[in-house]
Amino acid sequence: MTNDLRATSSCCSTTAAAPNPAAAGTGHENLLAGADDMTTCPVMVGSPVSKKAAEAAGLFRDFEGERYYFCCAGCGPAFDSDPAKYAANMA
Repeated sequence: MTNDLRATSSCCSTTAAAPNPAAAGTGHENLLAGADDMTTCPVMVGSPVSKKAAEAAGLFRDFEGERYYFCCAGCGPAFDSDPAKYAANMA
């Protein structure tokens, strides 16, 4: 039996995000700091997101008077492609 550690494809596997010193070398930002302001990502449903950290990183969009926060840089463009669909995930 072998351990196959191939990367899975998701919107969060982007390398376009700016590096975060707290996650140096991993390619992922830690958006879980500050559990008091937690929400979930409307694109990757169930992925926890700190509103404060996402806002500081620019990982949010405003749509119809509501602010939506994302778990990674890949989710913003996905949200932009069909905001009503993703906003409905938060209802």
